[in-house]
Amino acid sequence: MAQRRMFSQRIVESARFLKMPPSTQALYFHLGIHADDDGVVEGYNVMRQTGSTEDDLKILAAKGLITVLNADLVTYINDWKENNRIRSDRKVDSIYRDLLVKMLPDIEIQQAKARADTGKKTGVKAIENNGRPVDNQWTSNGPHRLGKDRLGKDSINNIVDSSESPTQIYDSEFEQLWALYPKKQGKKAALRHYKAWRKQSKDNTFEVMKEKLEKYIRFLKLKQTPLEYTLNGSTWFNGRFDDDLDMTPIKPRFNQQNKYVRKATDWSTYRPKQSSTPQITVEERNKIFKEFGEKQ
Repeated sequence: MAQRRMFSQRIVESARFLKMPPSTQALYFHLGIHADDDGVVEGYNVMRQTGSTEDDLKILAAKGLITVLNADLVTYINDWKENNRIRSDRKVDSIYRDLLVKMLPDIEIQQAKARADTGKKTGVKAIENNGRPVDNQWTSNGPHRLGKDRLGKDSINNIVDSSESPTQIYDSEFEQLWALYPKKQGKKAALRHYKAWRKQSKDNTFEVMKEKLEKYIRFLKLKQTPLEYTLNGSTWFNGRFDDDLDMTPIKPRFNQQNKYVRKATDWSTYRPKQSSTPQITVEERNKIFKEFGEKQ
């Protein structure tokens, strides 16, 4: 197994990475250093060595940087192939290879090959080359070390960065979308649908899908849709992102503006209204009673 590990600047200098706490960033580096040639590492052991917590591991998983394979925190680094390029005749298969294939069926695992220098004598040139086989081998899998004197200005400008495969790009994009999706059911099928959609046309970009998802989230909030009536992730990514959404706000069931509301009586300021009927005085009343009594 290789004793040296590398990290892609595209990963560790991205906003997604730099927004994480320093302890989480440190855990990512230590996981990468201790990982085997397939990008698998026992996360629990690394956490004990570095003093990290499971919260740091959860943040890395939520950011789509790692995938936890089992309850023992055996972890796969999602961008492993972008970070490290290992020669097939130097690669040692992971002891967790079966678990990795079981949990990530779509993963592309590099196949190990027999050493090209097996059975050959080590010559002086091999010693000068730090033990590399002297068999004129070369590989297109990885960066080429070319001296400045062999590259003109035009050649440098025409070099294309092919360090990451489409599968890695799609996986990374999908993890960002999945972190936003409200109902996380059917992730494996959703990833398969997303990859198929991306491959259909060059116009099917990550930005287009993210815009569709953000619109769907606004639609759910606008319509006050409960989670149980939200589409499963596997359903939405299977073409339902093209649905025509009615973005008209919901009207209230009762029109509160036209409803008459009677105010409560303020008894502290209440004054009864005077009757319009003419009132008689006490003298007039007694006179009437007196006259009535005399008739009796």
